[in-house]
Amino acid sequence: MNKGHLIEKVAKEAGISKVAADHAIDSVLAGVCDGLRRGERVTFVGFGTFSITERRARTGRNPQTGAPIKIAAKKAVRFTTGKKLNQVVNRNGKK
Repeated sequence: MNKGHLIEKVAKEAGISKVAADHAIDSVLAGVCDGLRRGERVTFVGFGTFSITERRARTGRNPQTGAPIKIAAKKAVRFTTGKKLNQVVNRNGKK
């Protein structure tokens, strides 16, 4: 499923136009991004939690030459699934 498919599904199930569904989805995603940018955890009960984790600097290897390379420290987004999402996935998508 891609964003276009999701827009169609939201528009159909909510009884709104595709343009309105697109704006709603964009607003939700912007809210998630804003929360993460501020260092907050973003939780959708039953679905999951987005959070920021710190990755420390480390030494890696160039796979072609084997030469060591320095990998800088950075922040990464982490997603932890919620109970309902786990149940859906483990039942092969059956409700």
